[in-house]
Amino acid sequence: MTENIFRNENSLGLVHIYCGDGKGKTTTGMGLCARAAGYGLRVLIYQFMKDNSTSERNVLALSENITIVDGLPQEKFSFQMTPEEKAERKTYYENQLRAVTQKAADEQYDVLFLDEVIYTIRAGLLDEALLLDFLQKKPAHLEIILSGQGPSEALIECADYVSEIRKIRHPFDKGVHARKGIES
Repeated sequence: MTENIFRNENSLGLVHIYCGDGKGKTTTGMGLCARAAGYGLRVLIYQFMKDNSTSERNVLALSENITIVDGLPQEKFSFQMTPEEKAERKTYYENQLRAVTQKAADEQYDVLFLDEVIYTIRAGLLDEALLLDFLQKKPAHLEIILSGQGPSEALIECADYVSEIRKIRHPFDKGVHARKGIES
């Protein structure tokens, strides 16, 4: 593997959290991934609690600097899951977190985006201790992006950036479901 000519060990390695009840957490994280890739940084993306059909993946997958790890081909909201499905998802997501973070470290990625990881923890489908342990031991240069609602104080303490996106108005409140290319 060739050394990334853009890498400056002193300029990377911070932790970002995009949280809140508003639209735009994933969009913000994906925008940062596009920016990083455009600069020549190597980006790894994994989306928790989403199937592999979100529209932004189509464009980002075209970049040679972005790797997107597939998740489950179908997913549903945690409140729709049976207790058995929740137990299966917890095992699955904990294994995925271990695999993706290991890949990021082993293959020396510059940026790792764990989309909806915070929501997954909040829904009881991922042990927060696994993520906190990784954040404390992560490669020094690895920039980390986390998104989702309701980060714990422990996660906030690990972060260098915490941005809350607050909903003031959303079409869903009027019964308008996610639209392809805009919300999904």
